Amino acid sequence: PSWDELRWLRAHTRLPLIVKGVLHPAQARQLVDAGVDALIVSNHGGRVLDTAVATARALPAITDAVGDSLAVLAANATLIPAHRGGIPGVARSMPTSQAVDRVAAAFGIECFETPTGWKFFGNLLDAGRIAFCGEESFGTGSDHVREKDGLWAVLAWLNVIAGRNQSVADIVTEHWRQYGRNYYSRHDYEGVKSAAAETLMQALRDRLRTLPGTHLDGIEVSYADDFSYTDPIDGSVSRKQGIRIGFGNGSRIIYRLSGTGTVGATLRVYLEAYEPDPSRQQLDPQVALAGLIDTANRFAQIQQLTGRAAPDVIT
Repeated sequence: PSWDELRWLRAHTRLPLIVKGVLHPAQARQLVDAGVDALIVSNHGGRVLDTAVATARALPAITDAVGDSLAVLAANATLIPAHRGGIPGVARSMPTSQAVDRVAAAFGIECFETPTGWKFFGNLLDAGRIAFCGEESFGTGSDHVREKDGLWAVLAWLNVIAGRNQSVADIVTEHWRQYGRNYYSRHDYEGVKSAAAETLMQALRDRLRTLPGTHLDGIEVSYADDFSYTDPIDGSVSRKQGIRIGFGNGSRIIYRLSGTGTVGATLRVYLEAYEPDPSRQQLDPQVALAGLIDTANRFAQIQQLTGRAAPDVIT
């Protein structure tokens, strides 16, 4: 069915609406926004296309896509048997949505922002400082079952759904109503010439010091830095983990390079905007982030420096 037909069906039935064949995070977000009650991550046994992504590989990103998975699970941790007594803290990689930060603040638990890489979560888990952790590219995990392939997250979600006796869409909508929605997207520019990518990043670094207190497209910049992390457990320091530009309204832009080498680099641009108004929490993320996307592209001069007019992948 088309998106219009799906919304029509949702408006005309109280029966559970379940969609099978979901393989992409952006598609999962759209389905939740359209009011479906459940998603079945499936490639139909691989019969549609021999090269279709495996279900197990698609699962982690989709569990995170359906409404800030880490944040929702943290807010409902006591519905999961292993965490009925609550959790000591949470951690997320720096580019991951800040939605869980608001949950941690509400519950008075620790919240750590780490570089990308599960090794940083391991130290915090070993020390008992956190119970849940999440990375935007590799799903959500916990100290109960330390894995990042999505299986624990799915089981945790099933516990939350059973405990609340609500659909995923209703759980997520109520979460946004209470904590606000963090609209989030990642734009990937793949195969960028390494020299051009490094020139772009260095040009951004050169401007960081003078940005705080200024305005970009009418929005005040609160902070701007090249993210550095000091591990609270072993004291190790990780520098140049990504350029962050944060705004007074809760929005932020992040620029990172991935896969730099002889065949080029992937420029990843992360975009996030906080929306506390329930009447504006059901927009398509690309629509809600349109202004920030334009600001990010123009400020970094992406088209001028890379020759790319649009990203290769949007998630």
